[in-house]
Amino acid sequence: MSEEFKRIKRELVAKGHIFDYYHDTMQIPNGNIAVWDFIEHKGAAAVVPVREDGKLLMVRQYRNALERYTIEIPAGGLNPGEPTDKAALRELEEEAGYHCETAEFLLSIRTTVAFCNEKIDIYVARDLVPGPQHLDEDEYIKVEAYSVEELLDMIYQGKLQDSKTVCAVLAYARKY
Repeated sequence: MSEEFKRIKRELVAKGHIFDYYHDTMQIPNGNIAVWDFIEHKGAAAVVPVREDGKLLMVRQYRNALERYTIEIPAGGLNPGEPTDKAALRELEEEAGYHCETAEFLLSIRTTVAFCNEKIDIYVARDLVPGPQHLDEDEYIKVEAYSVEELLDMIYQGKLQDSKTVCAVLAYARKY
């Protein structure tokens, strides 16, 4: 018996701005045929903004899928051909209203490996220069500052659940 999986067919079900949704017809190692959902994501970048006092800047925004506000690190999708470090700094300016010249790579995550290929590269930004937010028409974002300890407590109390933010805070706390 072969240990290989073979894609027989990929059918586009829906095309979106952030991702495309497909049905993949797969032959699995035991010879059976299965139809799996697959979401092809355009890629994303995120940033951990660190103020001079050591506090991390977070964005509070409403998330329709959860029907509530969340606390997250600034993040967003990639523009075509955009490097992830530049996208992270662009999102820092747009969402948090801060400028930074360079970003240090922290880690990459895959958000939902069972059915989506989304990859988020996460960076750390220091030497922040405040400025105006550049929000999209449908965005309402409040910027808040937290100590690493406060964010760790929020993670372990189940109050902070966004996966990219949890990963970023834990990695930042471990590295710095």
